[in-house]
Amino acid sequence: MAYHFEKIVDKKQVDLFHEFPFEIYEHYPNWIPPFRFEIEDIFDPDKNSFFQHGECERYLMYADNQLVARFAVMNHQERDAVFKPKMGGLGFVEMINNQSVANAMIDFAKKWHGKRGYEAFRGPINFGENLNFWGLLVENFDEPPIYGMFYHAPYYKELIENTGAKKLDDHWSYKREFAKPLPSRLVRITNRIESRPDVRLRPIDMNNLERDAEYIRGIYNKAWADQDIAEREHEFNELSREDIQEMVKKLKPIMIPDSVIITFVKDEPASFVVCVPDLNEISAETNGRLRWWQIPKLMRFKKRVKHLRTTVYGTLPKYRKMGLEALTFVRGIQMTHAAAPTLDYFEGTWVSEKNWLMQRSLEALGCVHHKTHRTYKWATN
Repeated sequence: MAYHFEKIVDKKQVDLFHEFPFEIYEHYPNWIPPFRFEIEDIFDPDKNSFFQHGECERYLMYADNQLVARFAVMNHQERDAVFKPKMGGLGFVEMINNQSVANAMIDFAKKWHGKRGYEAFRGPINFGENLNFWGLLVENFDEPPIYGMFYHAPYYKELIENTGAKKLDDHWSYKREFAKPLPSRLVRITNRIESRPDVRLRPIDMNNLERDAEYIRGIYNKAWADQDIAEREHEFNELSREDIQEMVKKLKPIMIPDSVIITFVKDEPASFVVCVPDLNEISAETNGRLRWWQIPKLMRFKKRVKHLRTTVYGTLPKYRKMGLEALTFVRGIQMTHAAAPTLDYFEGTWVSEKNWLMQRSLEALGCVHHKTHRTYKWATN
């Protein structure tokens, strides 16, 4: 079968890029489309700083006149260079159940990267931070995706792996129901930690968001640059001031302050956790659109939200032996549920299979591993 590829350059092609998954997932009731405007922001050079030092192109793939796949290919010289050999990226993959289509798509990506001097690429990834839209769902197709995490048809795994893909990493999602009591031993320990005169915690201050965002950025950059699991440090990309301010700006309208916790030791910002309401609950109702008359629905969402997602966390290396992570998570659970009693469960996402420290921490909280997203790598020759 001969295939042809169209680079997306106009509105009609953008519409097809977003409409195609509705055909793929017509018989998959758990699929939820991500918000279209968020995806488009990723591909907008005026809104995505990665374009300053990188390249990203989207394509539609056809067999005769039938659309059979869509995807994006990308590179970022500085960030790709942490891998040996450096690796570009493939992402936002959607395709029909056909091995020939998968093979042709990967062959196209190999040639695209090869022309740019790359010996390898990885995927599915996002042209941005790995907090959102990263990895292929390979475990648990029986629940809808939480905000920022992709749902994929079960057949994707077999098609991808038959292209010669090698596993690069697995990232796990953990789930915990709010109604489930916290382990009494853990509560006693965290109470003891919080009783120390040099330790205090509080929710993010909505009147001083820029200051608190800088606190979070400072902890994150130090924590993830100096990890106890050395082989994971190559995954770290420092958050810039612009990154964190953009994140806060986007989350401010829907943020539950009590689900964003900062812990201090001797008045030094030492540990934090950021959780966000599951906006997929809104996207499921609007088919991924957010038009002006639906904005009030979004603003009222906090009062009926059912799910919460943990997006990012961290503790300064010098305070890791104090139990601050446990304190921050436990108080976050307690304070969030008090502020938003409609919540059923939270999902802690993007925990590397190598990160046994975080796995132990979440399991001690009573969380269970219930989803896996996998990234693969390919050689270009």
